[in-house]
Amino acid sequence: MPTTIADVAARAGVSKTTVSRVLNGKGEVHAHTAERVRAVISDLGYVPSARAVGLARGRTGVVGMLVPALTWPWMGEVLQGAVDTVESAGYGLLLFTCNRGEESLRQLASQVSAKSFDGLLAIEPEGSLDYIADSHARGLPVVLIDDRARQRPFPSVATTNRSGGESAACHLLKRGRRRPLVIKGFDEFGCTQERLAGFAEAYDAAGLPLDPRLVVEGDFTFDSGNRAVRGLTEAGLDFDAVFAHNDLSAGGALQALREAGRRVPEDVAVVGFDDIPYAAHTEPPLTTVHQPMREMGEAAARMLLSHFEGVPLPDTPSIIPTTLIVRGSTGASTAEPSGRSDPSRSRSTSRSADPRRGVPRIPPR
Repeated sequence: MPTTIADVAARAGVSKTTVSRVLNGKGEVHAHTAERVRAVISDLGYVPSARAVGLARGRTGVVGMLVPALTWPWMGEVLQGAVDTVESAGYGLLLFTCNRGEESLRQLASQVSAKSFDGLLAIEPEGSLDYIADSHARGLPVVLIDDRARQRPFPSVATTNRSGGESAACHLLKRGRRRPLVIKGFDEFGCTQERLAGFAEAYDAAGLPLDPRLVVEGDFTFDSGNRAVRGLTEAGLDFDAVFAHNDLSAGGALQALREAGRRVPEDVAVVGFDDIPYAAHTEPPLTTVHQPMREMGEAAARMLLSHFEGVPLPDTPSIIPTTLIVRGSTGASTAEPSGRSDPSRSRSTSRSADPRRGVPRIPPR
């Protein structure tokens, strides 16, 4: 049988409360008594429950993390950034998904009620915002890893979706592309609205307003990108570029263009968004807007851990900028400088963060 705190108390001739005070460094215990208790702990090989010690100290040493699903292409990057930061600080991570809808939220609620973790990192699954906001109002520290650009009642780490869309448009305009097809994400997502707004504004400023027939709602899947290109091609609508709101739908567009006999980038240039690993391995490699997903996970975790040490959570979002990664799908030149560790990439010089926002160095789609 494992040694218990009661065994230590009996051997040392003290109460369990005294043993607990020695273990947690709380309350006044005579030096000789504390020394005797420590000697008994050593002799018996007693290892206190980490959960019990955490509760006694008012902290569990665990961070909760809520994500929509683990199948989203960039989810691993966010998780890795958060895990690296949390574990380096000596904390554990308790992961929740919303794969089972209301049942998943009930499971999360039971863990919140049991105080199983000290704070929550959240990539907001649809339908969970009200519960997260209510938990935050009741005292649970929450940091949202958010790319939807909506006003939040709690702190968040976000990226520059609007300027990311603008950088994609400016890049295509420099390559002489005048009639782009835009394959959006879900209209209700703030990131969709921001990416489209930045892209459209750049074309408006060039005197080339978007043709509304060439702005198509997608669902961030490969098939939606494929369907959009096939449908417009069959309808006889001409376009010389594609801006897809994520890399998977851009990949679907590439396949449909190839099947239609249209060359990329000679006939149609293609730009995605996210810069998931897949983007470097399409044919041709995909120009895309890099979302700093790992950095967003790191930043959100650092923000939450700092709060545990007494630093107030910020009132405004912390913004980490997007970066345009130029590859062959828009006609990247071999003379262009390579970026990051991938020789097929080259960074645009427009790392344009929204000038109204700060970019502190403190992240589905």
